[in-house]
Amino acid sequence: MGYWLSRERRHQAAGVIQRFDARFWTVNFPRPMMAAVTTIAPDALRVDCVFYRADDLAGLIWEAEDRWDHPLLRYETARDFRDCRLSFRWRSGGVRALDAVNGPVLTIEGRDRNGDPRTWYVRLWNYAEGMPEDALISIDFASVVGGFMLPAEADTVWAGDVDRMFVSLVPRDYSGADALLAAPAEGWAEMSAIRCEGAGAVIAIGDVIVPEHGIGIAGGYDDSYNLTPARLLRNALQLGYRGAIVHYVGMSHYFRLEANSGGLYVSLAGGALNAACAAWHRDCAARARELGYDIIWSLSYELFDRHCWGDWKQRAADGAPALTGWSPPSTLLSPTHAGAMNYLQAVARAFVAIGVEAGLAAHFQVGKPWWWVMPDGRPCLYDASAVAAFAPVPIATIAGAKSPAEIATLDTAGAALAASTAVLVAAARAVAADCRTYLLAYLPTVLVAAAPEAKRVNLPIGWASPAFDVLQLEDYDWVTAGDTASSRAGATAAAARLGYPPGRQDYFAGFVRDAADATPHWRQIAAAADAARRRGVARAYFWALPQVMRDGLVHWDEEEPVIAFDDVLFPLALGREAEVAPEFSTTIVASAGGRETRNVAWAGARTRYDAGPGVRSEQDIRVRLDFFRARMGPARGFRLRDPFDADAADVAIGTGDGATRRFALVKHYGATVRRITRPVAGSVAVRLGGVATAGFALEQGGHVVFDAAPASGVTITASFAFDVPVRFAEDRLSVTRATFLAGAAPSVPLIEIRED
Repeated sequence: MGYWLSRERRHQAAGVIQRFDARFWTVNFPRPMMAAVTTIAPDALRVDCVFYRADDLAGLIWEAEDRWDHPLLRYETARDFRDCRLSFRWRSGGVRALDAVNGPVLTIEGRDRNGDPRTWYVRLWNYAEGMPEDALISIDFASVVGGFMLPAEADTVWAGDVDRMFVSLVPRDYSGADALLAAPAEGWAEMSAIRCEGAGAVIAIGDVIVPEHGIGIAGGYDDSYNLTPARLLRNALQLGYRGAIVHYVGMSHYFRLEANSGGLYVSLAGGALNAACAAWHRDCAARARELGYDIIWSLSYELFDRHCWGDWKQRAADGAPALTGWSPPSTLLSPTHAGAMNYLQAVARAFVAIGVEAGLAAHFQVGKPWWWVMPDGRPCLYDASAVAAFAPVPIATIAGAKSPAEIATLDTAGAALAASTAVLVAAARAVAADCRTYLLAYLPTVLVAAAPEAKRVNLPIGWASPAFDVLQLEDYDWVTAGDTASSRAGATAAAARLGYPPGRQDYFAGFVRDAADATPHWRQIAAAADAARRRGVARAYFWALPQVMRDGLVHWDEEEPVIAFDDVLFPLALGREAEVAPEFSTTIVASAGGRETRNVAWAGARTRYDAGPGVRSEQDIRVRLDFFRARMGPARGFRLRDPFDADAADVAIGTGDGATRRFALVKHYGATVRRITRPVAGSVAVRLGGVATAGFALEQGGHVVFDAAPASGVTITASFAFDVPVRFAEDRLSVTRATFLAGAAPSVPLIEIRED
């Protein structure tokens, strides 16, 4: 698997677009309102809005700098708009009209001629011809002026250094007051026949097309609601992702809200989805079908806490609600609450119906359903509906051994969770009987060594095959921590518990929350996805498309490499006459005064060997010639037992931190550390704090993986024998009978291979 994190477009393919292209506008707005922008024609866009407050305002935004697309697909940064003339037809409904106070204004943010920050407010009605809700608008940025009443309030705009501009949309009953509207209000606006003329009308845009590869892509509405579906799918398509897109519908932007007791709470009044969300997803589904994608609709039990009914929430024994670590937090819906589960079923039906209406095959994923566990280990099994459903006994923490009564509670809670997901699947299949169903389980929360019974409640037997068509596994905490042992063991344990063979499994690789971690984490994610594919899963996915776009990830499939190493030992022991020569790469520069500057290029020595001296017979020569041919000369590596350096005793390989399980074998030469990648099988002995332990496994590449993470501060030492990975140093091996009979040894040069 190949990957690259691109930072900018340099020599890659590029094209051009018209400035103000309908695909590249975005929206922004304050909670709790909702807005979405879609492209309704190549030169037209539509904004759908849902307003709840008298001061709600949505902005339809054009940015001079593209901050959203993948670096290889971005349009160029162009801040000078003075050579642009923009025209379009404006139509609207349910929002303040063009001629009204607080009607649509084009806000221009940038700097004036002196470079000082400035904002100008251009009333669109001043540049309109027609009716307040249906007009033609033309703006020449070389001469545009702001102000409400012209010419009395004229404010000349200097459009030579603009960061962004946006059109404001407010409800008809907008007052600016911090208060709820009498009722939720829907509105919309369309810009059609968008034209940009003048010398600055065309800008460059990245047009890279990555070849199709075998990794799938996942994304989420909460991360992409501000973009047009056309823009999002353009990135997926041109970055080589094909097949099914897993689309998490989110937990904070899809719902309708109703007022109650001074707050706003999720509601089915008028339908399961708000108008803006429904418009966005209808457009997304239609475009996905045109591009040959399937959509796997993903719905979780997570909901934005501020808008969740109090009795729907999972709760700890003290009544504290289940809250995630997001800011602001989300909460988890109780699987036993009829109202909460009926709500999720309605949402599932709505999204699956959108896909079916667009002509897509029906796919539905139940995404990471679980009973929440507080950071201190308290399970949230005690909301009123759960208490009524299965009378849970007190459980202070999910960690540690459990009594029979506690185990019974965990089993019963797990059965309730499984029953709720079964009903959710049935709701999706009520829309499409052939709906393919998926379960996404997040393994680091359910397969925890310190909490061996957690799987009873959050990986219940009720999910066993054939409850779902596909089991999908995610484990990004393990992946980004480099804990490959837990990833491998977790996948094995989940498959054994639920009975889904690899061919009915998908794997979700990674999650890069912080862009600062992009370089190390994407390397680990790519390796984890590659390992899952080798394991035989049906599909591996990167999570998530917005992060792929943010971090510049480019992925491509590579042909399986020629086997570069044969795990066999050089067939003859090196004799006393064999030559062993460690070497370094050091550049030494001497000044005129004789002082030296030394630049050490290698952190450790690379050893050369000559295995020719010590050859005792023609049989030895035949063995070495056969071995040379089998390795294709220097093409394949192999093991060599160094007669002078082949073991280590009580070498410090790390210090426990209570979390890390995987440690690399090393040998110390003073301050220099040498990685040992080819330990001799059966020779590795490990001590924790000086006490021998058998609770470990030896992983390929010379890594010790403990059954349980060593405690913080514990010194880890290892004793072992090891071989050196080497290859033949030359493409030819010259031996003659005459030479051997004359008593001269043939030269058999070998060179150490760097494996880590």
